[in-house]
Amino acid sequence: MSVTSGKTRPSLTQEILSHLGLANKTAAWGTLGTLRTFLSFSVDKDVQRLLRAIAGQGVDCSAIMGVLTNRTREQRQLICRAFQERTQQDLLKSLQAALSGNLERIVIALLQSAAQFDAQELRTALKNSGPAEDVALEILATRSAPHLQECLTVYKQNFQVEAEEDIKSETSDILQELLLALAKGVRDRYSGIIDYNLVEQDVQALKQAEAPSTEGTWVLIFTQRNLEHLIRVFDQYQRCTGHELEKTVQNRFHGDAQAALLSLASVIKNTPLYFADKLHQALQDIKPNYQVLMRILISRSETDLLSIRAEFKKKFGKSLYSSLQDAVKGDCRSALLALCRGEDI
Repeated sequence: MSVTSGKTRPSLTQEILSHLGLANKTAAWGTLGTLRTFLSFSVDKDVQRLLRAIAGQGVDCSAIMGVLTNRTREQRQLICRAFQERTQQDLLKSLQAALSGNLERIVIALLQSAAQFDAQELRTALKNSGPAEDVALEILATRSAPHLQECLTVYKQNFQVEAEEDIKSETSDILQELLLALAKGVRDRYSGIIDYNLVEQDVQALKQAEAPSTEGTWVLIFTQRNLEHLIRVFDQYQRCTGHELEKTVQNRFHGDAQAALLSLASVIKNTPLYFADKLHQALQDIKPNYQVLMRILISRSETDLLSIRAEFKKKFGKSLYSSLQDAVKGDCRSALLALCRGEDI
C-alpha cells in the first residue's frame, strides 16, 4: 500500500536529522549510565573492606554501600566469587545477616545478577494481590531481547514454572495477550531503513481497529514492530486523525488493558521519560515507594539513568537527586543517592 496523496514522506534531510538526537542513544557515548566500571578495581581490597565492615562490633553500612554502589554488576559478581573462595561463606547471606529493611533489599538487588533480579521482580508482580501489568510490563517491554531471554530462563529455574504460565494464570484478555507477546521477545530489529508503506498500513489498521474484536491488531503492532517504526506510526496517526493515538486507547479500552497500552505507548515514545514518570510517582506519596525506586535506579544505573535524570528535570523542574534527598529517609538514602550520582543544574 502506498502512502495516500497529500501525505508526504519526510525528506532525506529530515530523516538524517531525526537520527542526530544521540543523547538517548547508549552507543553514542559508550554508556548513559551513572555507574561505570571502577578503574581502580581490586577484588582483594574490596573483599577485605566488606569483611571489616561486617566483622567489627557494629556493621559499617557506609563502607558496604561505598563498595557496592561504586562497582558495576559484573565487578560485584567478581567480588561475590572472591569472597566465597577466600572465606567459604556466601557474601549475600553474610550481608543479609548483618542488615535489615530497605538496606538489605538494596544489597540483595545489587548482588544478584540482572536476570535474577528481574526474574524475582516479575514473579512478585505476577503473584501479588495487586495488578500485575505495571511491573510486568516494565520488565518485559524495556529489557533487551538477550537479557529478557536470560531472565525467563532464570525464572523457570528458580520457580519451576515458565513465566508464560504464570502470566496465563494471573492475567486475562488483552493484558494477557500483550504480556505473552512481549515475553516472546519477537519485536522487529531496526535495520536502519524505514518502510513508509508499512507505516501507512499500520496507521490504517489501527484506525480500523476501533471496533470490538480487533484487539489482536493492537497487540501485534505494539509488540512486534521496532520502536523507530512505531514512533513514525504514532506521528502519522496523529496527522491523519487530528489526535494522539493515546486518545484512541483511552476511548477504546478500559481497566488493565488501557493502563497497559498507555504504558507501552510511553515506553515506545520515550523510554527515559517513562522511567522518569515512574520515579516521580514513587516519590509523591507520604512514604516513598522504595521498591520502585530501588528497581529503577539499580536496573538503569548502567544503561540510561543520565537520560532519565535529564527527562525528570525537564518535566518536573527539579532534579531527581534533590527529589530523592527530600523524600527518602533511613539507611537506604545514601545508597539511592549514590546510584543517582549527582545533581542536575
